[in-house]
Amino acid sequence: MPRPLRVAIVGAGPAGIYAADALLKSDAAAEPGVSIDLFERMPAPFGLIRYGVAPDHPRIKGIVTALHQVLDKPQIRLFGNVDYPSDITLDDLRAFYDAVIFSTGAMADRALPIPGIDLDGSYGAADFVSWYDGHPDVPRTWPLTAEKVAVLGVGNVALDVARILAKTADELLPTEIPPNVYDGLKANRAREIHVFGRRGPAQAKFSPMELRELDHSPNIEVIVDPEDIDYDEGSIATRRGNKQADMVAKTLENWAIRDIGDRPHKLFLHFFESPAEILGEDGRVVGLRTERTALDGTGNVKGTGTFKDWDVTAVYRAVGYLSDPLPKLPWDAASGTVPDEAGRIIAESGEHVQSAYVTGWIRRGPVGLIGHTKGDANETVASLLDDFAHGRLHTPASPAPEAVDAFLAERNVRFTTWEGWYRLDAAEKALGEPQGRERVKIVEREDMLRASGA
Repeated sequence: MPRPLRVAIVGAGPAGIYAADALLKSDAAAEPGVSIDLFERMPAPFGLIRYGVAPDHPRIKGIVTALHQVLDKPQIRLFGNVDYPSDITLDDLRAFYDAVIFSTGAMADRALPIPGIDLDGSYGAADFVSWYDGHPDVPRTWPLTAEKVAVLGVGNVALDVARILAKTADELLPTEIPPNVYDGLKANRAREIHVFGRRGPAQAKFSPMELRELDHSPNIEVIVDPEDIDYDEGSIATRRGNKQADMVAKTLENWAIRDIGDRPHKLFLHFFESPAEILGEDGRVVGLRTERTALDGTGNVKGTGTFKDWDVTAVYRAVGYLSDPLPKLPWDAASGTVPDEAGRIIAESGEHVQSAYVTGWIRRGPVGLIGHTKGDANETVASLLDDFAHGRLHTPASPAPEAVDAFLAERNVRFTTWEGWYRLDAAEKALGEPQGRERVKIVEREDMLRASGA
């Protein structure tokens, strides 16, 4: 009787779980069957949903329910707290699996090459998100002493950062934030948040719902300058062809014409302001200099040569995430991705790296919403199954599932399992119950491992 197709997936976020789901729904799952192991460097699964989505967005976290149903399938095993490549290398994986899919995502901040970016008080949004989401590998405290703050970027991450800075700690207490984050936000002195985009309202990358949510807080007064509501032919074409862009522009227009209210924290959305320099004194941020831009007819902008200095003492750049290179795999440093063709990893020679595939942000860069990852996974899995059908996959030396457990035991790797996630999940819910909260996130890696029974 033929053995099941053995596949390793490195990264147990949405991209990796969607790839597992596509494999389970394939013809190969029926004959000869599939056996899938997910390797995740964190003790818990779900990747960016656990460590990249703001805690006051339970709607997005609801995607976890669907991912749960996939991981509940008997053909799938989870190996958490296992790091590629320090705990297991590509050569190790080849010994156990017919194919390997990399879906490691993106957690670092993309660089913004302007003067002053390295000053004390200049931060990457991804680092701040990791802090408020209770990531175990970042410091437990965050300096929130600035009363006036700039956020650079007009995507959903910029909105998340601005909203968390502008809300009160007590507003966020009903969410899953851990005690250290609540204490940090309690000390937050920010009262004025300025979000800057170098282009216009039609080019903003906000989701309409995320944008509208800004205005739901009793503590946040959202302010848009009427002078920033401007469109050229390219902008009008964008609005006509993109319903979401049109909805965002309409929301911004409505905010621009209303009277300013008296909610205590002011959140300004500025357009046509391109960050030129972060101003500093004695190594610390004391301001931000922007250049006014103007539309050029195509929806793009050009500088006007007019500069303005803004009185802020902290700057957060939310200009995109960046993936880390994966050892032993080809790398495109400019895009921060592994080169591929339909999910097949492509070497510098132009040849397909046998039995090696990529999906998610490590494949296409940090663009699109979580749902867009599903189509990506389907394409990658289709390529893998095509290679399987045509005998192009390599043959592993030790395909028995128990060989992986023995290998990790021999290496003294403390790993968590899917059953361990259920234990951690229960422990976090138990922490939240006395306060009437759904859960309180456990932060320390050692505490996560202990709760999981690693």
